[in-house]
Amino acid sequence: MRTIHTDEMIRSIRDMCIEANLTLSEDMKCRLKNAKETEKTPLGKQILSQLNENMKIAQEEQIPICQDTGMAVVFLNIGQDLHIEGMDLHDAVNEGVRQGYREGYLRKSVVKDPLIRENTKDNTPAIVHIDIVSGDKLEILVAPKGFGSENMSRVFMLKPADGAEGVRKSVLEAVKDAGPNACPPMVVGVGLGGSFEKAAFLAKKALTRNLDQRSEKEHIRILEEELLQEINQLGIGPGGLGGSTTALGVNIETYPTHIAGMPLAVNIGCHVNRHVHRVL
Repeated sequence: MRTIHTDEMIRSIRDMCIEANLTLSEDMKCRLKNAKETEKTPLGKQILSQLNENMKIAQEEQIPICQDTGMAVVFLNIGQDLHIEGMDLHDAVNEGVRQGYREGYLRKSVVKDPLIRENTKDNTPAIVHIDIVSGDKLEILVAPKGFGSENMSRVFMLKPADGAEGVRKSVLEAVKDAGPNACPPMVVGVGLGGSFEKAAFLAKKALTRNLDQRSEKEHIRILEEELLQEINQLGIGPGGLGGSTTALGVNIETYPTHIAGMPLAVNIGCHVNRHVHRVL
């Protein structure tokens, strides 16, 4: 039985919160750079050039890519042969977030109560998803989520008879409704199957998948590719000002579901679709 202390986890989450807000993953950087070359409109090219310049400045100057440094979403895959000692697990996650947002001088955006709206002043609590897996490692994924794009999320409780065409129509509807509010070019995360809440989880997790990693299921991979083409034909474009680059990628995650339903969730990530991954 391998043992780690929550102090190590706290340090990692602290550093990951800062890193995620200052620099994008390599796949996101490549997609943004390629989009500048392939965008068909002059205004779209200009906006993409500005986004690439912003990304470069943020990394060089070690300042946030976006003023909305997000609500911290933390995925933990805990090996069943791993013993974690020290603080309560959720307290340790929140301590890591607290330190990261304080020491990184990141904007604190979380309020204690949805109606009273008093700021917690340290960006906690985080949203924590825990999964027990085989092995003795702790896998941490930190994904700060800004709410310009988060507010554009949708859940559709489709009928089985709606099929792939129903999925296509619903995703396109969500993207059309989001328009410029999701700060395009966007990444579209789709969760298909499971239940109401499982579909939403899958959609959020889909945003963290490398954009160069396609679905292992051929029919889902084809649907991802077709949806990306159709979304980029909507004309929303960079910054919502028109163009041929509305989305940088579409990732679909699936799960078995009930014979009577086909839950579908769409979670949109903006052009600073952020996530950092570590294994302890």
